[in-house]
Amino acid sequence: MPDTSADIERVLGFDFGLQSIGVAVGQSITATATPLPVLPARNGKPDWQRVATLIREWKVNHLVVGLPLNMDDTDNPVTVKARAFATALTKRFALPVTLVDERLTTREAMEITGGDRARGHGVAAALLVESYLR
Repeated sequence: MPDTSADIERVLGFDFGLQSIGVAVGQSITATATPLPVLPARNGKPDWQRVATLIREWKVNHLVVGLPLNMDDTDNPVTVKARAFATALTKRFALPVTLVDERLTTREAMEITGGDRARGHGVAAALLVESYLR
C-alpha cells in the first residue's frame, strides 16, 4: 500500500496572547484538534525553541494563528501583535501560516471548560485549528 502520509495536513494552531499562547495540534483526516500545554509569553513572544520542538515533535506542515478582530472587523492593538507573531513564525520556520478569525472562540472555549482559563487557551487553539480544517 502506498504511503499517503504526505497528503495529511498536520496543523499546529496558536491562540495568541501577550502573556500566554494556547497551542493545539490537529490533522486533516478527521479535521479534529487536541489542546497542548499553553506556552508562556513575554509581550507575545514565546520561547521559540519550544515552538520549534513542537513543530518537529508533531511533524506539522502548516501553522494557524488566531486573529483577534473587533466585532466590527477592525483591528485592535493585539491584532497587530498577532499579525507580527504570524510573520515571525513564517520567517523562523518556513512553513505556511494562515490567520483565522478568532472572534468568539474564547467565549466558546470558556463555556467548554467551565470558565477554566488555564485550559481555555488550549481549547481555543483547538477550535481555531478545527475551524481552519473545515
